[in-house]
Amino acid sequence: MSGQRREGRQQRERREPPPPGLLVVDKPAGWTSHDVVGRARRLVGTRKVGHAGTLDPMATGVLVLGVERATKLLGHLALDTKSYLATIRLGLATSTDDAEGEPLGEPVDTAHLAPDAVAAGIAALTGEIAQVPSSVSAIKVDGRRAYERARAGEEVRLEARPVTVGRFDVLAERAEGPYRDLDVLVDCSSGTYVRALARDLGAGLGVGGHLTALRRTRVGPFTLAHARTVEALAAEEEEHGRAALSLDLDDAVATAFPRRDADADEAADLSHGRPLTAAGAGGTVGVFGPDGHVVGLVADDRGAARPVLVLAPA
Repeated sequence: MSGQRREGRQQRERREPPPPGLLVVDKPAGWTSHDVVGRARRLVGTRKVGHAGTLDPMATGVLVLGVERATKLLGHLALDTKSYLATIRLGLATSTDDAEGEPLGEPVDTAHLAPDAVAAGIAALTGEIAQVPSSVSAIKVDGRRAYERARAGEEVRLEARPVTVGRFDVLAERAEGPYRDLDVLVDCSSGTYVRALARDLGAGLGVGGHLTALRRTRVGPFTLAHARTVEALAAEEEEHGRAALSLDLDDAVATAFPRRDADADEAADLSHGRPLTAAGAGGTVGVFGPDGHVVGLVADDRGAARPVLVLAPA
């Protein structure tokens, strides 16, 4: 290691840790979620970085990272709804249901597809449906990820599971040789595979289909408006010595949960892990002290608002 690189690493190690909060990254194509975490650790100056759910390497868009104490928050975030912009290519199925896979058969001419048939196919995949996940999903089969088995040449059979597709709209349509490309907007529940929607739409129309582009625009309450590119974060780190968070801990909790303002005694009780009086609210609530800072998360249970996570311990 050169002297300059060693000095740079030592300077980073001597830095004070960053404040806790969330870093929302606009993930670039070709990067794994783990790649983004590794880069974020260097850019914000701490090893304590984790992600709230993965995003396929081919996909771009919203990836939520927790920094320092906010890593404990990740498992409590309501990230059960997601939005995507995607491009579906009708006319060819692939081994991975996306453009990175091997073609399954020859291209099929899609010129005969009537708009009503495409609309009916999309309608059949909208609402509460049973979806077979893609064979290259991260679901574990006998202790190994499905994609590991599929890429090793094994036949992978996954069970259908219930998912909800709240919106599946065609924004634009165009012919590309024998193919029909559809730019679509999808709002769906967590666990929905957009590549499986492409596969099933093509199969239902009898022409095959796969995904050629995928961009996640929202995860729960976090959108592209919160996100910054890796390049922008790197420029910020170069200029200021550290990339700033997207949301500090207070803003993160206020964005993700209903708010409850506590008095000094209540804040002290929660900081010691003691329950508060029931709030009468369903689900998890963020509790803020008189100083405006978050103390923790609570949820009503057995007649009291019991601690789910204490973020400002006594």
